Amino acid sequence: MAETFTLFVLCGMLMCGLLLHTASQHGDSVNKPSKKPNFIIILADDIGWGDLDANQPEEKANNTPYLNLMAEQGQRLTDFHSPASTCSPSRAAILTGRYGLRNGVTHNFAVDSVAGLPLSEVTMPQLLQKAGYYTAMIGKWHLGHNGPYGPTNRGFDYYLGIPYSNDMGCTDIPGYNLPQCLPCDSTGPQVIRLKRSVHGGCYSKVGLPLIENSTIVEQPLDLWTLTEQYKSAATRIIHDARERGQPYLLYIALAHMHVPLAPKLRPDASATTRHRLDGEVYAASLQEMDSLVGAVKSASDDTDKDNTLIWFTGDNGPWEQKCQYAGSAGPFMGKWQTSRGGGSAKRTTWEGGHRVPTVAYWPGRIPANTTSSALLSGMDIFPTLLSLAGLTPPSDRRYDGIDATNVLLHGEQTGHEFLFHPNSGAAGKFGDLQTVRTGKHKAFYITGAAEACGGATGGQQLHDPPLIFDLERDEAEETPLEFKTPEYQALSEKITRRREELLWDIATDKTVSTADYRVDQSAAPCCDPRQAVCRCHALG
Repeated sequence: MAETFTLFVLCGMLMCGLLLHTASQHGDSVNKPSKKPNFIIILADDIGWGDLDANQPEEKANNTPYLNLMAEQGQRLTDFHSPASTCSPSRAAILTGRYGLRNGVTHNFAVDSVAGLPLSEVTMPQLLQKAGYYTAMIGKWHLGHNGPYGPTNRGFDYYLGIPYSNDMGCTDIPGYNLPQCLPCDSTGPQVIRLKRSVHGGCYSKVGLPLIENSTIVEQPLDLWTLTEQYKSAATRIIHDARERGQPYLLYIALAHMHVPLAPKLRPDASATTRHRLDGEVYAASLQEMDSLVGAVKSASDDTDKDNTLIWFTGDNGPWEQKCQYAGSAGPFMGKWQTSRGGGSAKRTTWEGGHRVPTVAYWPGRIPANTTSSALLSGMDIFPTLLSLAGLTPPSDRRYDGIDATNVLLHGEQTGHEFLFHPNSGAAGKFGDLQTVRTGKHKAFYITGAAEACGGATGGQQLHDPPLIFDLERDEAEETPLEFKTPEYQALSEKITRRREELLWDIATDKTVSTADYRVDQSAAPCCDPRQAVCRCHALG
């Protein structure tokens, strides 16, 4: 009888242990995602660090309430940088995780570019697509629009948007710009499609096209209804993916802050009214962009809230020469440069050119109402998303982005030890890495200014030894460290050595690509060459 009782107790203990082990395993599985996460990347064009209300609460602007809510419920990344200070190079680096000197894209593609992001480059959507993700893109592409260079040939199952910037084609009712562009010239058949009008920077002979997948559905498009089209497409993509039970990547590249601006203000207002509204135009554009973010967040929350990462950031800083139609860089004024003439935002390697507002939101995974000062870049999106999806980047090439999973999910504050900012048009050769960040210090081997509001410019200047700023004490980049101090000497030696190592690494990298920047007028998107400005509209 005693032996029977002992055996019963032992069996009970074993069963209890088995149940506890099973429960423990179940608890672990609750904390770990059982399915692949969804990703929504929102990239705003020409947005300043100071345009996000949450970055400057003392301003009480209330232009970005939905982004503020995302920051409150997620994480604000305060030391996050676009991979370049202009459009195409920044986007190429985000999708490949590589500097422009590796992926080949060092400056912008044109309306009549024959090619785009080199076909030898592997993109993030291509890798996610192969892993079973549904991949969709909405908005500005700007990485080549002909044949194999379009988005649906670079990893996206679906595309709706503009192949380049908003100002690279005419519209019938132009948005707000400086100088103000004229409507499309519809006086006769299209002959010289790319002839610019007398207003600098304005196209008059080729309409701005709206493309769905690889087909032009409207040319010229209507800027004033574009937000609603994008909003409708984004929410449909999110809900359809939920119905299919398929993980998805949705990449939304918004050009709301890039002129010409077309917020919900009267486009046909009189000159007096338009002048009075000038001060409201940029704020209204921010609010409209924010409303789209809110719609996307709401759709995501309603479908797969706990399994979706939303990552909002910018492609470069504000375009200062557009004056009242440009954003705010906040405290990042680049005063060393502006005191010598010119602007210090878009196209420059001053902080205002590449430090961008960034928010990451993932309920239950990213701790709410947190802030990270980790030094991060848009290039990090590539390895981070692949890591979260359980994928490994192809091992046949070298990458420059880092996996920021621990920053997002676990509060780690360590980012790049060194981060390089490529020349983006203000000075030096496009793509060259002549500005370096490490910790709180930033070194310039070359300086130069973009055009400021009013037309002022500043000359290019080489620095050997480099100018070094302490951003912790001098976020406005006004006064560099004294050359003769021990602190400067140690930093200069360390930074110069690391820069030389990276340049050698790139020079010996057999996977470096070269972009084809040739142009041909026949390469410009044209729905109907027989019609003025290539005019056509979708049937129905």
